[in-house]
Amino acid sequence: MLLEFERVDYTYAGSPQPALQSLTLRIPAGKRCALIGHNGCGKTTLFLLANGLYKPQRGVVRWQGTPLQYDRTSLMALRQNVGLVFQDPEQQLVASTVEEDISYGLCNLGLPDAEVTQKVGDAIANFNLSELAARPIHHLSLGQKKRVSLADVMVLQPKLLLLDEPTAYLDQIQTRDLMTQLRQIHATGTTIVMATHDLDLAYCWADWLFILQQGQLVLEGTPQDVFAQRDTLKQLNLGIPLVFDVLDKVAEALANDSQQTDYQVMSSIPESLRNRILDVFRYG
Repeated sequence: MLLEFERVDYTYAGSPQPALQSLTLRIPAGKRCALIGHNGCGKTTLFLLANGLYKPQRGVVRWQGTPLQYDRTSLMALRQNVGLVFQDPEQQLVASTVEEDISYGLCNLGLPDAEVTQKVGDAIANFNLSELAARPIHHLSLGQKKRVSLADVMVLQPKLLLLDEPTAYLDQIQTRDLMTQLRQIHATGTTIVMATHDLDLAYCWADWLFILQQGQLVLEGTPQDVFAQRDTLKQLNLGIPLVFDVLDKVAEALANDSQQTDYQVMSSIPESLRNRILDVFRYG
């Protein structure tokens, strides 16, 4: 396992409820994982603990089998391996221009100027930021800022990439571009964990799902296995991916009239549902 939480507790000061309570969770290496749950279930807190920004109040977090250490040197090494992209890029972008922001983490490592220049140039090319390299950060759109945030993290070549609601507020084209970038990142061997409310994305993109409820892991497994547990998902007030609604409609149409043609079956599905299922393929 790449990253492990063992009976981890964390409660924010002044909060009557723990954000995480006795959480045990293991992230497998090489997978594309989706982290699902309602707002306040502990997704962001889990990421902040994984990146060493928070320290568990009880329990232990392990990186490749070794408990995390919280001295400055150990945390710098951890954050080279575990990259975190925040939902709001304003929390992450710190420099004046795109080029300077991407170089920030590399400069903190004390790398030679020539190496920093080369790595920044590669990141700018890989994330299609050439036209924005000298642009002030505050002149960028939200989608562009999110792209820079991802480049900021990936320039360090982490083994694990954590993404907190990366598609939030992105339009369809920006979402498609992001998913293309994530496919390329995963192809290099990077493990990815994405916190998301988008069940269609989770079903089509992830290899492995974690479902959190009130700071605890309540379900995990492949998307097919997890979403097959409809009664449990209903109890958790979680929905199911659109594809399951489509299959239900198809099964209902076939049950009502087994002589229908494929076209007639598909035509019986509401147009809005058919359009949405076609749109879902952008995640594949």
